[in-house]
Amino acid sequence: MSENLSFAELLEKYDYKFNKGDLIKGIVVAYDSNSVLVDIGAKTTAILPNREVKADNKPIKDVLKQGEEYEFLILKEEDSEGHFMLSHKKVVAAYSWRELEKIDKETAVLEGEVLNIVKGGLMVDVMGIRGFVPSSHLRTKPSEDLVGKIIELKILSMDNATNNLILSNRKSVNEESKNTDLLADIQIGQVVEGEVVRLADFGAFIDIGGIDGLLPLSQMSWRWIDHPADLLKISEKIKTEVIGIDHDKKRVSLSLKSLQENPWEEAKDKIREGEKIKGVVTRLKPFGAFIEVLPGVEALLPQKEVLEYQNATGNLLEVSKEIETTVIRFTPDDRRISLSFSGKKTD
Repeated sequence: MSENLSFAELLEKYDYKFNKGDLIKGIVVAYDSNSVLVDIGAKTTAILPNREVKADNKPIKDVLKQGEEYEFLILKEEDSEGHFMLSHKKVVAAYSWRELEKIDKETAVLEGEVLNIVKGGLMVDVMGIRGFVPSSHLRTKPSEDLVGKIIELKILSMDNATNNLILSNRKSVNEESKNTDLLADIQIGQVVEGEVVRLADFGAFIDIGGIDGLLPLSQMSWRWIDHPADLLKISEKIKTEVIGIDHDKKRVSLSLKSLQENPWEEAKDKIREGEKIKGVVTRLKPFGAFIEVLPGVEALLPQKEVLEYQNATGNLLEVSKEIETTVIRFTPDDRRISLSFSGKKTD
């Protein structure tokens, strides 16, 4: 009993160091309507919200059994009542990603359950990780009959950091040979036509005749784009230039902006240091504002100049606002322009 322990023994008993992001072990001690209570050796039981349990539609009590020990991730450190917040599903996901990385290196076949049909392909569950299978990598046309079924898959690309998993259901010898032949026919600098099959935060996947090429966000346009959906649509046919080929991983990198006129060439003839120039605010950052002074040409107005503008005008600088500034530095080869509101040279 704790009342029989000395102060020193009590201090030692509760001398623990748990931090956010730590992987720890804990014993399930109880359940309530919204969470699971877990003993992790702290002053009070830790809280595991039901939403942080990887249950796969099973009763939580069957997944995390009372009295059993499991691994958890600390999501939040102690609150005012001494409770830590935990996650179980993030630990499961971490182990799943580790297994997927091994499978990716071995180019082995794995199984996944079809969750639903989406534009451009299927969403599947593989070891608790949601993945995408483009239509161009399916043996058969996507249909509702596939939902709930287990299909064999191979990993095309994966990125744990962005939680992105792309898979293929086309893995017969003939199909693999066909894709290899297609890859052998593609050359850097070649212009190819393809269909947009998936949009992600970091870019778009383009089916270029049985091979999915990645069109990164940075290669879509000379102008600033927040998301690929601002420029592209699923099933849209576009032409791009091949800028990279990884034969080992069977991956192709594409560019759309390389087929467009380089606006910085025009800027060389139109922009001069010391001259006034008008532009529209495209982005606001802690270090300053980006101003589009010509279509596809952005210049930086440093933060101290942003404050100078706001103090002088009494107005906040906002995205889409037009502003007149002075060009202080212009290095077209580096594609950099520095602006000043006051007209004075910045440091």
